[in-house]
Amino acid sequence: MTTVTRDDLTTAPPASADTSGPGSGKAVEKVYPGGLTAAQVEEIGRELDAIRQEVLDDRGEVDAAYIRRVIRAQRALELGSRVVLIAASRNKLAWLVGTVGLATAKALDNMEIGHNVLHGQWDWMRDPKIHSSTWDWDHASPAEQWKRAHNEEHHRYTNILGRDNDLGYGILRVDEAQQWRPRHLIQPVWNFVTACIFEYGIAMYDLDFGEHLREKRKMSPEKREEVKAALHKVRKQVTKDFVVHPVLSGPGWKATLTANAVATLARNVWSHSVIMCGHFPEGVETFEEAELDENETRAQWYLRQMLGSANISGSKFMHLMTGNLSHQIEHHCFPDLPSRRYGEIAPRMREIFDRYGLSYNARPLPQQVASAWHKVVRLSLPNGWLAETNRRNLGRQLRKLAGPEPAALPA
Repeated sequence: MTTVTRDDLTTAPPASADTSGPGSGKAVEKVYPGGLTAAQVEEIGRELDAIRQEVLDDRGEVDAAYIRRVIRAQRALELGSRVVLIAASRNKLAWLVGTVGLATAKALDNMEIGHNVLHGQWDWMRDPKIHSSTWDWDHASPAEQWKRAHNEEHHRYTNILGRDNDLGYGILRVDEAQQWRPRHLIQPVWNFVTACIFEYGIAMYDLDFGEHLREKRKMSPEKREEVKAALHKVRKQVTKDFVVHPVLSGPGWKATLTANAVATLARNVWSHSVIMCGHFPEGVETFEEAELDENETRAQWYLRQMLGSANISGSKFMHLMTGNLSHQIEHHCFPDLPSRRYGEIAPRMREIFDRYGLSYNARPLPQQVASAWHKVVRLSLPNGWLAETNRRNLGRQLRKLAGPEPAALPA
């Protein structure tokens, strides 16, 4: 199957019929996800294209001033927090204030600034200091490797089983159609560990590290160069947080060291939670590659993003701290638009969902996080295992988990 990128999508409508009933002589119109017809899907595509173009035409100084203001605030917050931490060895309140400030600054750097700048959302400003080709971020993954794995792969193959590695990062079972194996029993533990070391997990994911291990594949010379670049970036991050800044803190080096460790952990868990809420909660759809059109149109791509994403409802501050990935539906439909615009277009997006009978998956953060974790736990077990289990058959059900792997599901 050839699925095209966001910028290469065409609006050419698909054939209105692609199969025929045996012996009927009548063409059967294809039904798309959400129960939509080809004409409805293409109409949605035209509406979303119009929304996107309106924002592109309206971009200007207000948007540029916004991102510059956020960058200044983030840098001031980080610097102020590190100054506070110098006195933290003698004052526990100072340590707490400095650590919270540092964690907030790290989250802003990753989410609202780094993620969105590297998406090219601000390239139109022609500012060489705020451009996807020059930006570096406080993250273990090199920018170029992240852009390839995230912008080119995840946004291209969103929620397609076997193609979108963001869907479970290659270590989690995230859909009933995936064959259950006993190793999936520990996936809640893996998910927790991944949350704690998220930036390093992303760095390994961007290198296709898991695929090379599973397939016992040798690394190409090009891949070895990528590994060297990733190790250099990791070394730079570790040295900055756990050597340079503690040394610069003088007598308060222990306080700075522990603050950096806690702030990094908090940033990792926060980022992981936000990302989980975007594509993992119950109700978010996944797609089988064979079910998709071979030449996916722009409108069909839009529909896949709409049904394969979920939003987080909340305050403006929460949206800022999530990098506006709380508007994941809008972000996946329009990844190149300035993030501050997602809140403006969200009501129009929701109206389109309602008009076509589609489910606009948006809930508060605690509910979305709980839903995503429920799915991780539920799918760590065989399909229907929880529903079939009670006190009387618990022993038999537990023996099932230790038994041989079940046969693959029929195609």
